[in-house]
Amino acid sequence: MSTLTSTAAPAKPVGRDNFPRWVLLLAGGILAFSLISVGLVRLTGNGPDQLAASTVAERMLRFEDGPNGSVAVIDGITGETVELLRGEQGFVRGVLRALARERRSRELGSQQPFRLTAHADGRVMLFDPATGSRVDLESFGPTNAAVFARYLPPPAAAPAARP
Repeated sequence: MSTLTSTAAPAKPVGRDNFPRWVLLLAGGILAFSLISVGLVRLTGNGPDQLAASTVAERMLRFEDGPNGSVAVIDGITGETVELLRGEQGFVRGVLRALARERRSRELGSQQPFRLTAHADGRVMLFDPATGSRVDLESFGPTNAAVFARYLPPPAAAPAARP
C-alpha cells in the first residue's frame, strides 16, 4: 500500500489581487467622512451657500393660473394683483412648475405665498415656506433673476443719522 504525498507548495488562490488593503480602507474613510459632513451641513443649515446674508428687499407673492393661460402675480399680503403674465414666460412657468410639483407631492394647497428675497450680496431667492424649497434665481443668470426681481419693492433707504 502506497500513499502519495505531494511536496509541492500550495498555490495562491486564483484571481486574488495583491492590492494593498490600506488603500481601500483609506478610500472608505474618505467616503464616510464626506457623507457625514454633507449630512451635518444639510441638517444644521450652515453650508457655504446657506450663510446668512442681509436682506435688502422682500415680498410675499402668490401665483395663480388664469383661465386664458395667463399667470397672475399677486401680493401675498394685500391680495393686490402686481402683474398679469401673458404669453410663454418660460422661466417663470418653469420655476413655478417645480415648486408647485413639490407642494402637490406633499398634498399642500397653493394658497400660502412664496417669499421672494433680494440679498445684499446680489442673490435673489424664491422660497416656499410650505415645503422649505428654495430656488436661487441668480444661478440661472442675471437676466432670469431680473424677471423675478422686478416684483421686489425698492430697497429701503438707510435711515438718516440723528444729530
